[in-house]
Amino acid sequence: MNVIRTAMLLALMTALFMGVGYLIGGEGGMMIAFLIAAGMNLFSYWNADKMVLRMHNAVEVDERNAPEFYGIVKALAERAGLPMPRVYLIDNPQPNAFATGRNPQNAAVAATTGLLQRLSREEVAGVMAHELAHVQNRDTLTMTITATLAGAISMLGNFAFFMGGSNRENNNPLGAIGVLVAVIVAPLAAMIVQMAISRTREYAADRRGAEICGQPLWLASALEKIATAAHAIRNDAAEHNPATAHMFIINPLSGEKMDNLFSTHPDTGNRIAALRKMAQEFGTGGGAPTRRAESRPAAAPHGEAPSPQAGPWGARPQAEQPRPNNPQANPWGRNPSGPWR
Repeated sequence: MNVIRTAMLLALMTALFMGVGYLIGGEGGMMIAFLIAAGMNLFSYWNADKMVLRMHNAVEVDERNAPEFYGIVKALAERAGLPMPRVYLIDNPQPNAFATGRNPQNAAVAATTGLLQRLSREEVAGVMAHELAHVQNRDTLTMTITATLAGAISMLGNFAFFMGGSNRENNNPLGAIGVLVAVIVAPLAAMIVQMAISRTREYAADRRGAEICGQPLWLASALEKIATAAHAIRNDAAEHNPATAHMFIINPLSGEKMDNLFSTHPDTGNRIAALRKMAQEFGTGGGAPTRRAESRPAAAPHGEAPSPQAGPWGARPQAEQPRPNNPQANPWGRNPSGPWR
């Protein structure tokens, strides 16, 4: 199903590219756009993840310079049965995260420094479990190619605006109307494609992420904090590259642009409600996550003996995941362990 969905997405994006090319230069422009789209599809398959990480100035980290964050991802990847992805940090005060890569063997997960500073260890685990769910569901290929091609369609629309207005002898079969369609309709259509694939995959990743970490409320609490902060803290890199907004766990764009009117993410309140319902199914209660999952187990109801907590930081896995005695500073000189150190 994911392979079919990706193929349909690539076909639709290619058709949009060809349509804009036709509006700019007629049949010749359509053929040129087709060749460009074919080359970009191939390039995106192999390099879109690197481009997205570069757009957001992500820096790769490991167990030496970000031991606790790296350890969280490693423990979750083992629980999910996934290969260890590359781990990146983004120096940005807005708490957020995304995953990218063409398949689980070539995946990467990235989180902002704001995420590590504002969220508890358990909430960070919930967020990264969500991102690993995208990797496991192979959403990351769709996400990276969509981001690349949507941005390229917008750039082609801008090209149509400048070329269409300055060249009276171009091959545009629809004249000024064709230019307006290329400038407005094509980027809007690309945005609608992003919306269509984003809403359903976010719910699916929420559920699978909660299964991976074993605590739906960790992710629910994290979503609430991230959504609140995302509206208050500007993410300049995302604002400059809005085509990548759908990749983040919460829309990183502020309310200053039109993008928010066409949100690529489901309503956060609905996502939280779904996770709380899932927590009841799991029997994990309804409260917010504690400061440290390994500090003390949750109290059992009606005076029953407490059972070990689910997730990689419950009572039993504690010895398997020792906490580093002296975490080293991350690339920006701040402790990557965040507020739970």
